Amino acid sequence: MNSRSPVAGLISESSGGTRAAILNAALAAFGEKGFNGASMRDVAAGAGTSLSNLYNYFPSKSHLLAELLRRANDELLHRTSTAVRDAGDDPADRLREAVKAYVGFVVDHQTAALVAISEIRYLHGEHRERVVRARDSTQAIFGEIIADGVAGNRFPTPYPDGAARNIVSMCSAISTWYHPEGQLSKEALAEQHARYALALLETRLDG
Repeated sequence: MNSRSPVAGLISESSGGTRAAILNAALAAFGEKGFNGASMRDVAAGAGTSLSNLYNYFPSKSHLLAELLRRANDELLHRTSTAVRDAGDDPADRLREAVKAYVGFVVDHQTAALVAISEIRYLHGEHRERVVRARDSTQAIFGEIIADGVAGNRFPTPYPDGAARNIVSMCSAISTWYHPEGQLSKEALAEQHARYALALLETRLDG
């Protein structure tokens, strides 16, 4: 995992020291022990606060997990939508930049990305619905780009919906195997996966 704070960049400076420390400790605990294995006492110890004070901020582990995933999804959606907006009109360029933004997020926030795909099953009710809606908003960006590319004969694939799901899954799965000491830089990894995505859409790759 990255040595940087797992939630660095996900929590604004205005969030406050104790709240940020709690979220940071919760993500570290969920990443190391899983949602079921981690306890509120683990989170309190990691945050350097008392268990009773922790409950003043978050009444349950589910509230902690939901808040962490909300922040992660917000950051991912911001990065992806910004990259697409700045990419121009060509669907291939937009898709390439969307994938690169997604991969960059996963590398920068590997623990959050891993927790998002492995621990969401423990959320229920309104907490789960909100996280799923946010996650679907990101996938919808890819779906819209692919639909535009298919309509304009830029993407020959006969399976646009399946392609969108598989591209998102491919990017998120990086969190399960990425190592910062690996041979590929973040930029090279992002470019490689952008090519994978375009190949999945049966697009001719130049160069």
